[in-house]
Amino acid sequence: MLAKQEHISQLVVTAAQMRDIEARIFAAGMPVAALMEKVAGLIAKRIQSLLPPSSVRVGILVGPGHNGGDALVVARELHFCGYDVWIYAPFHKFKDLTSQHLQYAKSLGITCEQNIAQLPDCDVLIDGLFGFGLERTLTDPIASAINQFNQWQKPIISIDLPSGLHTDTGAVLGTAIRATHTLCLGLWKVGLLQDQALDYIGQAELIDFDIPLADVQAVLQDAPQVKRITPATALATLPLPRPPVTHKYKEGHLLLICGSRRYAGGAILTALGARGSGVGMLSIAVPESLKHLLVSHLPEALVIGCPETATGAIAQLQLPEKTDLNSFSAIAIGPGLTQDATNVVQQVIASDRPLILDADALNILAQMGASTTLQKRPATTVLTPHTGEFQRLFPDIPDAKDERIAAVREAAAQSRAVVLLKGARTAIANPQGSVWINPESTPALARGGSGDVLTGLLGGLLAQGMNKQIPVEDIVATAAWWHSQAGILAAQERTELGVDAFTLTQYLWKVIVSGC
Repeated sequence: MLAKQEHISQLVVTAAQMRDIEARIFAAGMPVAALMEKVAGLIAKRIQSLLPPSSVRVGILVGPGHNGGDALVVARELHFCGYDVWIYAPFHKFKDLTSQHLQYAKSLGITCEQNIAQLPDCDVLIDGLFGFGLERTLTDPIASAINQFNQWQKPIISIDLPSGLHTDTGAVLGTAIRATHTLCLGLWKVGLLQDQALDYIGQAELIDFDIPLADVQAVLQDAPQVKRITPATALATLPLPRPPVTHKYKEGHLLLICGSRRYAGGAILTALGARGSGVGMLSIAVPESLKHLLVSHLPEALVIGCPETATGAIAQLQLPEKTDLNSFSAIAIGPGLTQDATNVVQQVIASDRPLILDADALNILAQMGASTTLQKRPATTVLTPHTGEFQRLFPDIPDAKDERIAAVREAAAQSRAVVLLKGARTAIANPQGSVWINPESTPALARGGSGDVLTGLLGGLLAQGMNKQIPVEDIVATAAWWHSQAGILAAQERTELGVDAFTLTQYLWKVIVSGC
């Protein structure tokens, strides 16, 4: 049972997929009315736990479809529990089942209004105007009503997703409810994991109403899936526990190539992120002038001083005797590098080592032609761009900001790389089209150097995971989750303003100890 629930909590579906899954449930004999009673009963119980003791007057916003029917059952149950409930039902036509519930609510003496000007005051609103599948732009009078509800600045709990959001893209269809809580029904919807939806969904959680896994699998079949990264899946991918008999090289040897005289801090932060991963052996190639600085911060690492250009960038790799790129389990290159190190990036891309490209390495790759260059690589490649870098790498892929999942999926297919597109909801895709979404983060990570820490952490995990037959995209997903959880934990203790990149590195181990 736990395994099934964990699997359900990972899956993310489109409106069309959810519609097909529900159709299978109804075709198997589940009455629509019975399912509505079950789902709405779970919603009502959860809402009662969310309402503060002083919340006695509850406004219920009712739409014409089954989302409105769910809201009406909630209204009835809250009424029976002693709450002062009123209903706003501005539509003239309702689905049959919803209409029946509305009629019954009126028979109970629950106040029901069509005109927003006649609505009484309330302590909290329950949004059941529109469920999944809305695609049209909302217009007046419902658009004006939603704007007015938002202006009330009352807590709003949305059923399934805030009314006015596109289920798949998270786009605002003219206007949308700004919920403080969203109770997603059955399976997570893609739109709730898009950056552009985050100002509207508040705290989101899943209401599991026991969808048969067989129905989900029958609809999704072998199509590339979108999944949420959960703590259980992330922790399962960590290279822990270690075997009793091991040594440092068995636990991965990572080469970082980073830093310049201008951006020495990028090398330090990347290296500290790698240290936090627990990688067995860490080598760091930097310009010769930075060698002593890196040694002072990471005495356990092998710091390799390289010849540098007049501008203080790495001019060429100068590895220790009897060492070449094949000596390393994985390589990460880019933070603080500057584009004066173009020949070094080209050399590393030409190797057959698992490789992470970030920052200036991505900008150099963009000049080389990302897709054509990477298609020739025989080994694993991971790209970690933010939106601006992504658009330079893949100029023919539009809407990376608004269509993040589609964009990252297309980029991975074009480049044959695993692509991590940074954002409030970081998206990761493999060349086969599967996508992982990191469902939690914090704006505290919007600080210079945070991405460098992620590159080092990811590099260390990749170096450890290459001999353990773990899918690369799973390793990347774990790194993204671990990085964000460290930021969340640090923000809780230090506030969002207190989470600089160096502080972030000090919270990496706390995530694992706390077993987030």
